[in-house]
Amino acid sequence: MQLGTILAAVTTLGAIGLFFAALIALVHRHFHVWVDPRIEAVTAMLPGSNCGACGFAGCANFAEGLIGGAAQPAGCTQLSEDDSQSVALYLGVAVGEANRRVARLLCGGGCTAAPQQAEYRGLQTCRAATAVAGGGKSCRWGCLGLADCAVACDYDAIFMNAEALPVVIPERCIACGDCVEACPKDLFVLMPAAQKLIVQCRSPLEGAQVEALCSAACNACGKCVLDAAPGLISIVNGLAVIDYANNELAAPEATTRCPTGAIVWVEGRQFAARPIPALMEVA
Repeated sequence: MQLGTILAAVTTLGAIGLFFAALIALVHRHFHVWVDPRIEAVTAMLPGSNCGACGFAGCANFAEGLIGGAAQPAGCTQLSEDDSQSVALYLGVAVGEANRRVARLLCGGGCTAAPQQAEYRGLQTCRAATAVAGGGKSCRWGCLGLADCAVACDYDAIFMNAEALPVVIPERCIACGDCVEACPKDLFVLMPAAQKLIVQCRSPLEGAQVEALCSAACNACGKCVLDAAPGLISIVNGLAVIDYANNELAAPEATTRCPTGAIVWVEGRQFAARPIPALMEVA
């Protein structure tokens, strides 16, 4: 009697187990999402920093974009040409052309052009100084020179020059955007390297009023508007504004008559003419 009961229980449990096993197999087959094995292989070929400079959330997402045709290997700013070629060969796709971006500073007012009006004594960061009456600099829209951007950069792509202005080393910049987030004055932007004409000022003041605060500020004189191709530059709220949709019309001539040097034509480093510490030079 006991043996029959045990056998019945075992049979029942076995039947239940088989039923749920079949159910699980059916559900797995119906809802299974196939993952392309190339995603893992391509992800391993990428830098693994998940910096987001490519426009994707991370390297794995970028790998999915490569396989799906939404991206090209050249879109990774950290891959060398050889590594990009290796990824392209593995996937059987074109390397593509990278629309390389670089961080640019929208301020040319260093410690000489825009001196301190008040002494700041506190935590030596731009964010902390900004919270105390804007930092004490004559131009409250300008760079404070306390190097939050350089500290935030994990790629040693930014150093401070003799004018206490951050200098970006384009060869090292991967356009990750850390400096953009670190700057409390919103002075950093990520720009295509092909955009060489830059207005280094964010002050909305005009004429003698802004020049009294910073000798390198845009005074809205409009000479750049006249010297540039028609429609390329306009004066908006006291600042020269470049229409980058017409970037192909940009030329160095637009900077020739700028009385303050606020508008510049950049080849390489933005402040290349200023003293550059030898120890920071790229080998």
